[in-house]
Amino acid sequence: MFDLSAYIKNKNQQIKVALEEILHDSQPSEPIVEAMKYSLMAGGKRIRPVLCLAAAEAVGGKPQAVLPAACALEMVHTYSLIHDDLPAMDNDDLRRGKPTCHVAFDEATAILAGDALLTLAFEVLSSVQFTGENRAAGWLKIIHIISTAAGYRGMIRGQMLDMAAEGQHLTIDELKSMHALKTGALIEASLLCGALLADARKRQVEILKTYARNIGLAFQVTDDILNVEGNPKIMGKAVGTDKLREKSTYPALLGLETSRQFAENLVNEALQALEVFDKKADPLRALATYIIERKR
Repeated sequence: MFDLSAYIKNKNQQIKVALEEILHDSQPSEPIVEAMKYSLMAGGKRIRPVLCLAAAEAVGGKPQAVLPAACALEMVHTYSLIHDDLPAMDNDDLRRGKPTCHVAFDEATAILAGDALLTLAFEVLSSVQFTGENRAAGWLKIIHIISTAAGYRGMIRGQMLDMAAEGQHLTIDELKSMHALKTGALIEASLLCGALLADARKRQVEILKTYARNIGLAFQVTDDILNVEGNPKIMGKAVGTDKLREKSTYPALLGLETSRQFAENLVNEALQALEVFDKKADPLRALATYIIERKR
């Protein structure tokens, strides 16, 4: 039986070591570097980089070869969390069980730490050592995928729509569209990067896109459910904030039980998409189930 806990622990250790190496030459006494490390090395699920590595394995690639992309994805995600937590956005005081970056340092430092992590992600991606024009073109495509997913046509647009929707009553289709951008875009990018860097076939890429879109939405539905009934001590952040901010959420629109069933259906569709893959895709199968069973 596949041991997901051991798998995540192993991959998280690889990612942690790689991130530490990236920041090794930085001056640790500088406040900006301290703030970057404070948020980047705070732990968390690291689902996006793990998905990137798992996608590479699923198509027969070596995860070590895609580590730069996995690290860049974690930097982009961490930057987005730092900025989401700011008073101008969600105004959260806790993240991963610790004071948020702007609380631990100050707002200006948090903004700059987020900016620094975003730009460092692309510094890492553009510094990969490779031989041959094909590999260069491949990494350029990865840069394009991540920048598009993180930018104003992806995650940023989703965040803008989310803020604009506070106090509004979205339809279920509007909610799906918003979260496909805010949460789903970077999750899909994570899987595509891992697969493409491992020379996945076109059919494999299309299947992983279907998987990604389903688990990306399931991830957000589960987040919405946890914001209602999660344990703050386990989650490391406050609950009930969506209701206070008058956000449109799946539990608010569908109810808790229907939301749970919706998330389960999405995961089943993701698992069905993977049926053509062999056991090398078992980590992706386990991660899909984990997404709706997690407590944080």
